[in-house]
Amino acid sequence: MKVALLQLDPTIGAIRQNADRLLDFARTAARAGAEIAVGSELSIVGYPPRDLLDRPSLLREVARETERVVREAPRGMTLVFGTVVGDGHAGLTANAGVVARDGAVVTTAQKRLLPTYDVFDDARYFEPGQAATTITVAGVRLTIAICEDAWAEVPGIGARYRDNPLRDVRPETTDVFVNLSASPFTLSKLEFRPRLFGELARRHQVGVVLVNQIGGNDELLFDGRSSVWNAQGELLARAPMFEESCFVTELEHPGVQSPEPATRTEAAYRALVMGVRDYALKCGFSRVVIGLSGGIDSALTATIAADALGATRVLGVSMPTRYSSEGSLTDARALAKNLGIDYRVIDIEPMFRAAQGTMGPLVDGLGEPGPLDVTWENVQARIRGATLMAVSNRTGAMVLTTGNKSELACGYCTLYGDMVGGLAVISDVPKTMVYELSRWVNRDAERIPQSSIDKPPSAELRPDQKDEDSLPPYGVLDAILELHVERHQGKDEIVAQGFDPAVVSRVLHMVRMSEYKRRQAAPGLIITGKAFGPGRRVPIAQGFTEE
Repeated sequence: MKVALLQLDPTIGAIRQNADRLLDFARTAARAGAEIAVGSELSIVGYPPRDLLDRPSLLREVARETERVVREAPRGMTLVFGTVVGDGHAGLTANAGVVARDGAVVTTAQKRLLPTYDVFDDARYFEPGQAATTITVAGVRLTIAICEDAWAEVPGIGARYRDNPLRDVRPETTDVFVNLSASPFTLSKLEFRPRLFGELARRHQVGVVLVNQIGGNDELLFDGRSSVWNAQGELLARAPMFEESCFVTELEHPGVQSPEPATRTEAAYRALVMGVRDYALKCGFSRVVIGLSGGIDSALTATIAADALGATRVLGVSMPTRYSSEGSLTDARALAKNLGIDYRVIDIEPMFRAAQGTMGPLVDGLGEPGPLDVTWENVQARIRGATLMAVSNRTGAMVLTTGNKSELACGYCTLYGDMVGGLAVISDVPKTMVYELSRWVNRDAERIPQSSIDKPPSAELRPDQKDEDSLPPYGVLDAILELHVERHQGKDEIVAQGFDPAVVSRVLHMVRMSEYKRRQAAPGLIITGKAFGPGRRVPIAQGFTEE
């Protein structure tokens, strides 16, 4: 049987636009001779719609567009697509897959497992389905399920639920298991998700079709990689990563396997590029502005932005003070030239002097300065933030922040200063990975100046400042942060792996004390297993400590 995997990039809430795109892809599939075309989870409304689902007017529009898709879908082909069914009253709202043929609904499959962990909140909005949905198309028995239903036998996930939809998937009743998915991208899923579905096929002795959403929706990134496996768990065909695609293949025979990124680093970079592009365009921004310090973080952010939107849509601004080195200005200029982006220099030293003259008498009268007086360091950062926002207000360009995950974890950032912006591009990228990505960017030619990669990182907010004056070496810091933030390990577990107890205590203390900053940060693109954002909900005012 010939199947089309409709791998779409929906905009959340753009219901008619999403429906039109789905119909366009369905018609392409029909022209290619597909007997069945399958879309992703919530194709009509986009995933995750969150509290938009509380709006009755949205649910009414979803219902109208769902009916239109059913009515206008190509005749002679079965179309399966994700949508919301129900009006939100009396527990009738469900995350569902509609099966349509010849202008009518054949059946509806409701998502049975509703995740509430990490970034997910499905149980907040939907009622779970109660039974399996199986249809027959061209003599092939297809069991239709939605996203999480396929993860029921994953340790640590299946234990959350009483139901196991996979119990209903067996060769006596099912030839092919079809999963409509909106599974967010993380680096850990690069190998895990294909292995999971291959093992599912082999264990249950059925073919498997996975259709996954692509695109960026706020912090979440979706990689697509819609695929087909046979009953032996062998990968038969795979759609492209990070690209919309109407991917037509045979269920019974090997087909095209789209090229995969050569490395995890390449996958991470492509995910960030897609995330910047979708966030900017879906929010109505055609241009971005970035503060260029001459350092590696702003250089990487600018490179990602140029690749996402085009160099002509990126403005880099250097804002030197008395502490800025000539090398930093030289590196910023070289970066702008290499990328072909617009570049401006705004000397903020006069504003900094004026701030010290105006605020100094008041501030100095309130207390003694510390040995490293962070007051005036933060004033410089806040002048830069105000300057970038002024540029944004005048030009309509969105400010991209440039802080990495290591800095955000430890509070090595300034509220209303370098944290100012609409999107935190690399806020889930540890500093050590920043270096990996930068070297990958330069694999064919120097785009990021090599001196930005080689020099010791510094905020340049006081004389001879280096990051390691205030932070452990990044190799040590990032290892501790991964264990603590992503693997949820406490001090004793981390120390048992050979880390200095005093360093571990200090890092955990910085993480705990910086929660209030992260709560006020711009949305950040997620690429790791646990990011600072909607999937990590830690109270600010709390008394638990392992330091």
